[in-house]
Amino acid sequence: MSYPHDPNLPRDLGDGLILRRSTAADMDRLAVFNERIHTADDSPDELLPGDRIAAWTRDLLRGDHPTFGVGDFTLVEETRSGRIVSALNLIPQIWTFDGIPFPVGRPELVGTDPEYRNRGLIRAQFDVVHEWSRASGELVQAITGIPYYYRQFGYEMTLNLGGSHKGFAPQNVPLLNEGETEPYVIRPATPADLPWIACTAEHAWRRQPVAPLRDDALWRYELDGKNDFDVNRVVLYMIVHAANSEPVGFLACPPYPWGKTQFATTYELADGASWQAVTPCVLRHLWELGQKNCTLINRQCDGIGLALGEEHPAYAVTANSLPVTRKPYAWFIRVPDLPAFLMHVRPALEARLTKSPVCGFTGTIQVSFYRGKAHRWTFDNGRLNHIEQVDLAWNKVDCGFPDLTILQLIFGYRSLDELRHAFADIWANERATHVLNALFPHCPSDIWAVC
Repeated sequence: MSYPHDPNLPRDLGDGLILRRSTAADMDRLAVFNERIHTADDSPDELLPGDRIAAWTRDLLRGDHPTFGVGDFTLVEETRSGRIVSALNLIPQIWTFDGIPFPVGRPELVGTDPEYRNRGLIRAQFDVVHEWSRASGELVQAITGIPYYYRQFGYEMTLNLGGSHKGFAPQNVPLLNEGETEPYVIRPATPADLPWIACTAEHAWRRQPVAPLRDDALWRYELDGKNDFDVNRVVLYMIVHAANSEPVGFLACPPYPWGKTQFATTYELADGASWQAVTPCVLRHLWELGQKNCTLINRQCDGIGLALGEEHPAYAVTANSLPVTRKPYAWFIRVPDLPAFLMHVRPALEARLTKSPVCGFTGTIQVSFYRGKAHRWTFDNGRLNHIEQVDLAWNKVDCGFPDLTILQLIFGYRSLDELRHAFADIWANERATHVLNALFPHCPSDIWAVC
C-alpha cells in the first residue's frame, strides 16, 4: 500500500453505503465495475475499450505496480449486496518543473453507477484521496477527464493533453527510392535498452517546463509489466543504425490503431541525430505496424500519426506527410497550497528571472484572486524570499486572476497576454507584467504520466 493507513476508513455514509479502501480481493469485481461504467455502449471494437479498462484495473490491483498499492482505490459499497457503486483511485508519481522534481497524485478511473449519481459519492472520495495526497507530501494532483467536471473539486484545466499530426495511407507514407534500403532498423526494445531510453527521454523532455520523471522500475514496467490488453500499454521500440546497430532513438506505440490510425505516442532521438533523416523510416514503420495491429480489433488501418503534443521537433519535418492537426485537450491540475509549490520550484523561477530583462528584481508582486486573501511575493536581487497571504482589496494589488486561472500561467499553458485576451478580469500593472512574463512564459508540455 503506497499511501499511509487512513484511520477514518472504512466510513459509514448512511443509506446502506460504506466507503472503504480496496483490497486484492476486489480485483475482479472492480474490473467488471470499471469496464461497465467507462465503456461506451456504441464501441465498434471487438476488443472493447472496457476490456482494456478492466485489464488496467487488474494491473493496478495485481500488487506489482511500481508506485500503486492494492489499497489505493477508494470504493463505495452497498452493504446489503456487497455491490460496488462508486470508485476512484490515486496513482503516485513524480513530475519535474524545469528539472526540479515535485510529487504528484493522479486520481483516475472515477466513476459511479448511474443509480447512485448525484449523492456526493465522488466528492466524499475526493476528500479522502486529497488528504492521502497531502499527508504524503504531494504538492499537486492531476487528472484527465470529461470537460468541466473536476473543476468542482478544485481543479483547473492547466496543461496540454494530447495533440497530434496525422496523414492518410498509403499516399502520405514516404517511399524508399528504387534500390534504396532502410538506413535505420526499428526493433522491439529489450531490458538492456532501458538505460539508454531513460537517459534519452530525460534529456529530450528538457524542451518542456513540466515533464515526468521515471525510475528504472517504471521503465521496466512500461516495457513488460502491463497486461497486453491494458488501455495504457504501449510497445517500446529502439531505432538503430542499419549499418552498425548503434542506437539513434526510440518510439512508444499503442498496440492497436486509434480509430483507423496507427500512432506513435513518444518519439525521441539522441543529440545530433537528424529528424529529417530518421522520421521517414518511422512513418513507414507505423504504416506496417498499423496493418499488423488492425487485425487485433477487426478494423482497417488507413492512417499514420504522431501524437506528440502541441509542439515537437518531428512535426517540422512531417508537414506534407502528416497534414491533419489535432489540437490538444487539457489536464486538470489542482495545487492546494500554491505558495508551497512556488517555493518548492523557486530555483527554477529564480533561474528564469536571471535570464530575463528583469534580472536582479527587488520588490514585491501582490496577487489578487478576488476571493479570499491575496498573495505577496517578495523578491530580493532576483531571489524569491517569501510568499505570504495578505488582506488586500483587488484594487490595492499589482495583478488579479479570477478563480484558479493563475495556474494556466504558472504551468506554461497560456501566456499572460493570452490569459488577458480570454479573461477580461485578468490584469497586471507594468511591474507585475514584466516579472510575470519572465517567470512564466508560454511553453507547452506533453506529459507521459504514470498509470
